[in-house]
Amino acid sequence: MANLKVNIGNLEFRNPVLMASGTFGYGMEFDDFIDPSQIGGIFVKGTTLHPREGNDYPRLAETSSGILNSVGLQNKGVDYFISNIYPIVKSIDTHIMVNVSGSTIEEYVACAEKIDRLEKIPAIELNISCPNVKHGGMAFGTDCITAAQVVKAVRKVYHKLLIVKLSPNVTDITEIAKAVETEGADAVSLINTLLGMAIDAEKRKPVLSTVTGGLSGPCIKPVALQMVYRTAKAVKIPVIGIGGISSWKDAVEFILAGATAIQIGTANLIDPTVSIKAVDGIDNYLNRHNFKSVQEIIGGLI
Repeated sequence: MANLKVNIGNLEFRNPVLMASGTFGYGMEFDDFIDPSQIGGIFVKGTTLHPREGNDYPRLAETSSGILNSVGLQNKGVDYFISNIYPIVKSIDTHIMVNVSGSTIEEYVACAEKIDRLEKIPAIELNISCPNVKHGGMAFGTDCITAAQVVKAVRKVYHKLLIVKLSPNVTDITEIAKAVETEGADAVSLINTLLGMAIDAEKRKPVLSTVTGGLSGPCIKPVALQMVYRTAKAVKIPVIGIGGISSWKDAVEFILAGATAIQIGTANLIDPTVSIKAVDGIDNYLNRHNFKSVQEIIGGLI
Protein backbone atom coordinates (compact mmCIF):
# COMPACT_ATOMS: atom_id res chain seq x y z
CA MET A 1 0.00 0.00 0.00
CA ALA A 2 1.26 3.49 -0.88
CA ASN A 3 1.73 6.15 1.78
CA LEU A 4 -1.43 8.26 1.64
CA LYS A 5 -0.57 10.64 4.48
CA VAL A 6 -0.70 14.37 3.80
CA ASN A 7 0.02 17.42 5.93
CA ILE A 8 -1.97 20.64 6.00
CA GLY A 9 -0.14 23.11 8.20
CA ASN A 10 0.98 21.18 11.28
CA LEU A 11 -1.86 18.67 11.05
CA GLU A 12 -1.28 15.22 9.57
CA PHE A 13 -4.13 13.40 7.82
CA ARG A 14 -4.07 9.65 7.26
CA ASN A 15 -5.17 10.22 3.65
CA PRO A 16 -6.28 13.15 1.47
CA VAL A 17 -10.01 12.25 1.36
CA LEU A 18 -12.09 14.59 3.50
CA MET A 19 -15.86 15.00 3.79
CA ALA A 20 -17.32 18.37 2.84
CA SER A 21 -19.47 20.38 5.21
CA GLY A 22 -23.21 20.12 4.72
CA THR A 23 -23.34 16.71 3.07
CA PHE A 24 -22.03 14.50 5.87
CA GLY A 25 -23.92 15.83 8.87
CA TYR A 26 -21.81 15.39 11.99
CA GLY A 27 -20.26 12.13 10.82
CA MET A 28 -22.24 9.69 12.95
CA GLU A 29 -25.09 9.73 10.41
CA PHE A 30 -22.88 7.60 8.14
CA ASP A 31 -21.91 4.99 10.75
CA ASP A 32 -24.05 2.35 9.05
CA PHE A 33 -22.17 2.78 5.76
CA ILE A 34 -18.49 3.46 6.47
CA ASP A 35 -15.81 3.29 9.11
CA PRO A 36 -14.76 6.95 9.57
CA SER A 37 -11.28 5.87 10.64
CA GLN A 38 -10.65 5.03 6.98
CA ILE A 39 -11.01 8.63 5.80
CA GLY A 40 -8.81 11.63 6.41
CA GLY A 41 -11.32 13.88 8.13
CA ILE A 42 -14.81 15.30 8.35
CA PHE A 43 -15.97 18.91 8.09
CA VAL A 44 -19.20 18.99 10.06
CA LYS A 45 -22.18 21.04 8.92
CA GLY A 46 -22.00 24.83 8.98
CA THR A 47 -22.05 26.22 12.52
CA THR A 48 -22.99 29.77 13.51
CA LEU A 49 -22.83 31.73 16.74
CA HIS A 50 -26.61 31.76 17.13
CA PRO A 51 -29.21 29.15 16.04
CA ARG A 52 -30.55 29.56 12.51
CA GLU A 53 -33.79 28.21 11.10
CA GLY A 54 -32.57 28.31 7.52
CA ASN A 55 -34.52 29.42 4.48
CA ASP A 56 -38.14 28.65 3.63
CA TYR A 57 -38.98 25.56 1.60
CA PRO A 58 -38.50 24.61 -1.18
CA ARG A 59 -34.76 24.89 -0.82
CA LEU A 60 -33.44 22.03 -2.94
CA ALA A 61 -33.70 21.55 -6.70
CA GLU A 62 -32.17 18.92 -8.94
CA THR A 63 -30.36 20.10 -12.07
CA SER A 64 -28.51 18.39 -14.88
CA SER A 65 -25.58 16.60 -13.19
CA GLY A 66 -25.99 18.56 -9.99
CA ILE A 67 -28.15 20.06 -7.29
CA LEU A 68 -29.14 23.56 -6.21
CA ASN A 69 -29.51 24.28 -2.52
CA SER A 70 -30.52 27.27 -0.44
CA VAL A 71 -30.70 25.59 2.96
CA GLY A 72 -29.45 28.76 4.62
CA LEU A 73 -27.05 27.32 7.20
CA GLN A 74 -29.75 25.75 9.34
CA ASN A 75 -28.17 24.73 12.65
CA LYS A 76 -28.72 25.01 16.39
CA GLY A 77 -25.73 27.24 17.06
CA VAL A 78 -22.25 26.73 18.43
CA ASP A 79 -23.32 26.37 22.08
CA TYR A 80 -25.63 23.48 21.14
CA PHE A 81 -22.77 21.92 19.17
CA ILE A 82 -20.46 22.18 22.17
CA SER A 83 -23.00 20.75 24.62
CA ASN A 84 -24.71 18.07 22.53
CA ILE A 85 -22.67 17.18 19.45
CA TYR A 86 -19.05 17.55 20.54
CA PRO A 87 -19.29 14.93 23.33
CA ILE A 88 -20.32 12.39 20.68
CA VAL A 89 -18.07 13.31 17.73
CA LYS A 90 -14.89 13.85 19.75
CA SER A 91 -14.45 10.07 19.94
CA ILE A 92 -14.68 9.52 16.16
CA ASP A 93 -11.33 8.18 14.98
CA THR A 94 -10.53 10.81 12.39
CA HIS A 95 -10.06 14.57 12.37
CA ILE A 96 -13.34 16.36 13.09
CA MET A 97 -13.32 19.96 11.87
CA VAL A 98 -16.00 22.65 12.11
CA ASN A 99 -17.23 24.84 9.27
CA VAL A 100 -17.76 28.30 10.79
CA SER A 101 -20.16 30.85 9.31
CA GLY A 102 -21.40 34.28 10.30
CA SER A 103 -23.15 37.46 9.22
CA THR A 104 -20.65 39.84 10.85
CA ILE A 105 -16.97 39.69 11.67
CA GLU A 106 -17.89 39.71 15.35
CA GLU A 107 -19.99 36.56 14.90
CA TYR A 108 -17.15 34.75 13.13
CA VAL A 109 -14.74 35.72 15.91
CA ALA A 110 -17.04 34.71 18.77
CA CYS A 111 -17.86 31.34 17.17
CA ALA A 112 -14.21 30.56 16.38
CA GLU A 113 -13.15 31.52 19.89
CA LYS A 114 -15.58 29.03 21.43
CA ILE A 115 -14.43 26.21 19.14
CA ASP A 116 -10.78 27.03 19.84
CA ARG A 117 -11.32 25.70 23.38
CA LEU A 118 -12.40 22.24 22.17
CA GLU A 119 -9.44 19.90 22.53
CA LYS A 120 -10.57 17.34 19.94
CA ILE A 121 -11.36 19.87 17.18
CA PRO A 122 -7.99 20.54 15.50
CA ALA A 123 -9.19 22.87 12.73
CA ILE A 124 -11.94 25.16 11.51
CA GLU A 125 -13.00 26.04 8.01
CA LEU A 126 -14.16 29.64 7.65
CA ASN A 127 -17.03 29.88 5.20
CA ILE A 128 -16.58 33.41 3.85
CA SER A 129 -19.32 32.98 1.25
CA CYS A 130 -21.80 34.31 3.83
CA PRO A 131 -23.55 37.68 3.34
CA ASN A 132 -21.98 40.54 5.30
CA VAL A 133 -25.06 42.17 6.81
CA LYS A 134 -23.14 45.34 7.66
CA HIS A 135 -22.19 45.87 4.02
CA GLY A 136 -25.43 45.40 2.13
CA GLY A 137 -25.38 41.61 2.01
CA MET A 138 -22.24 41.26 -0.13
CA ALA A 139 -20.45 38.03 0.72
CA PHE A 140 -17.24 38.41 2.71
CA GLY A 141 -15.41 36.24 0.21
CA THR A 142 -16.17 38.29 -2.90
CA ASP A 143 -13.92 41.18 -1.90
CA CYS A 144 -10.23 41.03 -0.98
CA ILE A 145 -10.57 43.64 1.76
CA THR A 146 -13.50 42.04 3.61
CA ALA A 147 -12.05 38.55 3.16
CA ALA A 148 -8.78 39.71 4.68
CA GLN A 149 -10.55 41.51 7.52
CA VAL A 150 -12.52 38.50 8.72
CA VAL A 151 -9.48 36.18 8.51
CA LYS A 152 -7.28 38.67 10.37
CA ALA A 153 -9.87 39.03 13.15
CA VAL A 154 -10.36 35.27 13.53
CA ARG A 155 -6.62 34.59 13.44
CA LYS A 156 -6.20 36.71 16.57
CA VAL A 157 -8.43 34.42 18.65
CA TYR A 158 -8.08 31.05 16.90
CA HIS A 159 -4.81 29.20 17.49
CA LYS A 160 -5.20 25.93 15.57
CA LEU A 161 -5.38 25.08 11.86
CA LEU A 162 -7.29 27.82 10.05
CA ILE A 163 -8.70 26.85 6.65
CA VAL A 164 -10.59 29.44 4.60
CA LYS A 165 -13.26 28.25 2.17
CA LEU A 166 -13.36 30.41 -0.95
CA SER A 167 -16.30 31.44 -3.10
CA PRO A 168 -16.04 30.92 -6.88
CA ASN A 169 -18.43 33.81 -7.51
CA VAL A 170 -15.60 36.30 -8.00
CA THR A 171 -13.60 37.79 -10.85
CA ASP A 172 -10.27 36.29 -9.73
CA ILE A 173 -10.24 33.72 -6.94
CA THR A 174 -6.44 33.82 -6.70
CA GLU A 175 -6.57 37.41 -5.45
CA ILE A 176 -8.90 36.40 -2.62
CA ALA A 177 -6.63 33.43 -1.82
CA LYS A 178 -3.56 35.65 -1.60
CA ALA A 179 -5.42 38.13 0.60
CA VAL A 180 -6.40 35.51 3.19
CA GLU A 181 -2.94 33.93 3.04
CA THR A 182 -1.42 37.28 3.96
CA GLU A 183 -3.67 37.57 7.01
CA GLY A 184 -2.83 34.17 8.44
CA ALA A 185 -4.83 31.45 6.72
CA ASP A 186 -3.03 28.10 7.01
CA ALA A 187 -4.83 26.68 3.96
CA VAL A 188 -7.63 27.44 1.54
CA SER A 189 -10.43 25.14 0.40
CA LEU A 190 -12.17 25.71 -2.92
CA ILE A 191 -14.59 25.95 -4.46
CA ASN A 192 -17.79 26.64 -2.58
CA THR A 193 -20.99 26.43 -4.62
CA LEU A 194 -21.62 28.42 -7.79
CA LEU A 195 -24.59 30.77 -7.86
CA GLY A 196 -27.47 29.36 -9.94
CA MET A 197 -31.24 29.17 -10.27
CA ALA A 198 -34.02 26.93 -11.52
CA ILE A 199 -37.39 27.92 -12.98
CA ASP A 200 -40.66 25.99 -13.07
CA ALA A 201 -41.92 26.80 -16.55
CA GLU A 202 -45.46 25.54 -15.88
CA LYS A 203 -45.90 27.64 -12.76
CA ARG A 204 -43.79 30.46 -14.23
CA LYS A 205 -41.92 30.96 -10.97
CA PRO A 206 -38.53 30.09 -9.45
CA VAL A 207 -38.21 26.60 -7.97
CA LEU A 208 -36.32 27.78 -4.87
CA SER A 209 -37.97 30.03 -2.29
CA THR A 210 -34.87 32.23 -2.39
CA VAL A 211 -34.88 32.37 -6.24
CA THR A 212 -31.16 31.55 -6.42
CA GLY A 213 -29.08 28.90 -4.68
CA GLY A 214 -25.72 27.18 -4.64
CA LEU A 215 -24.94 24.77 -7.46
CA SER A 216 -22.88 21.67 -6.65
CA GLY A 217 -22.24 18.25 -8.13
CA PRO A 218 -20.38 16.88 -11.19
CA CYS A 219 -21.45 19.81 -13.38
CA ILE A 220 -19.15 22.23 -11.51
CA LYS A 221 -16.04 20.04 -11.60
CA PRO A 222 -14.33 21.67 -14.62
CA VAL A 223 -14.76 25.11 -13.06
CA ALA A 224 -13.45 23.92 -9.70
CA LEU A 225 -10.51 22.11 -11.25
CA GLN A 226 -9.19 25.18 -13.05
CA MET A 227 -9.65 27.37 -9.97
CA VAL A 228 -7.70 24.90 -7.83
CA TYR A 229 -4.97 24.75 -10.48
CA ARG A 230 -4.64 28.52 -10.65
CA THR A 231 -4.82 29.02 -6.90
CA ALA A 232 -2.21 26.34 -6.15
CA LYS A 233 0.20 28.25 -8.37
CA ALA A 234 -0.64 31.59 -6.72
CA VAL A 235 -0.23 30.77 -3.00
CA LYS A 236 2.32 29.00 -0.82
CA ILE A 237 -0.20 27.50 1.61
CA PRO A 238 -1.93 24.15 0.93
CA VAL A 239 -5.04 24.03 -1.24
CA ILE A 240 -7.94 21.65 -0.56
CA GLY A 241 -9.90 20.85 -3.72
CA ILE A 242 -13.71 20.77 -3.74
CA GLY A 243 -16.29 20.64 -6.50
CA GLY A 244 -17.98 17.74 -8.24
CA ILE A 245 -15.62 15.06 -6.93
CA SER A 246 -17.49 11.79 -7.33
CA SER A 247 -14.74 9.18 -7.71
CA TRP A 248 -11.10 8.37 -7.06
CA LYS A 249 -10.30 9.58 -10.58
CA ASP A 250 -11.79 13.00 -9.87
CA ALA A 251 -9.76 13.12 -6.66
CA VAL A 252 -6.52 12.28 -8.44
CA GLU A 253 -7.19 14.99 -11.03
CA PHE A 254 -7.56 17.61 -8.28
CA ILE A 255 -4.38 16.40 -6.58
CA LEU A 256 -2.48 16.62 -9.87
CA ALA A 257 -3.86 20.15 -10.26
CA GLY A 258 -2.25 21.13 -6.96
CA ALA A 259 -4.63 20.07 -4.18
CA THR A 260 -2.97 18.59 -1.10
CA ALA A 261 -6.32 17.07 -0.11
CA ILE A 262 -9.85 16.95 -1.47
CA GLN A 263 -13.39 17.14 -0.13
CA ILE A 264 -16.29 15.02 -1.31
CA GLY A 265 -19.70 16.68 -1.01
CA THR A 266 -22.77 16.05 -3.15
CA ALA A 267 -21.59 12.54 -4.11
CA ASN A 268 -22.22 11.45 -0.51
CA LEU A 269 -25.94 11.95 -1.12
CA ILE A 270 -25.79 9.47 -4.01
CA ASP A 271 -23.35 6.89 -2.65
CA PRO A 272 -22.62 7.00 1.11
CA THR A 273 -19.57 4.78 0.58
CA VAL A 274 -17.95 6.97 -2.08
CA SER A 275 -15.26 8.19 0.35
CA ILE A 276 -13.91 4.69 1.00
CA LYS A 277 -13.96 3.93 -2.72
CA ALA A 278 -11.98 7.11 -3.34
CA VAL A 279 -9.32 6.17 -0.77
CA ASP A 280 -8.95 2.68 -2.28
CA GLY A 281 -8.89 4.09 -5.80
CA ILE A 282 -6.14 6.61 -5.03
CA ASP A 283 -4.06 3.86 -3.46
CA ASN A 284 -4.59 1.61 -6.48
CA TYR A 285 -3.64 4.45 -8.84
CA LEU A 286 -0.40 5.15 -6.98
CA ASN A 287 0.53 1.47 -6.98
CA ARG A 288 -0.23 1.05 -10.69
CA HIS A 289 2.02 3.98 -11.51
CA ASN A 290 4.76 2.95 -9.07
CA PHE A 291 4.41 5.94 -6.76
CA LYS A 292 5.33 5.25 -3.14
CA SER A 293 3.49 8.24 -1.74
CA VAL A 294 0.61 10.54 -2.66
CA GLN A 295 3.04 13.40 -2.01
CA GLU A 296 4.74 12.52 -5.30
CA ILE A 297 1.72 13.53 -7.38
CA ILE A 298 0.57 16.67 -5.57
CA GLY A 299 0.80 19.47 -8.12
CA GLY A 300 1.99 17.12 -10.84
CA LEU A 301 0.67 19.53 -13.48
CA ILE A 302 2.21 22.64 -11.96
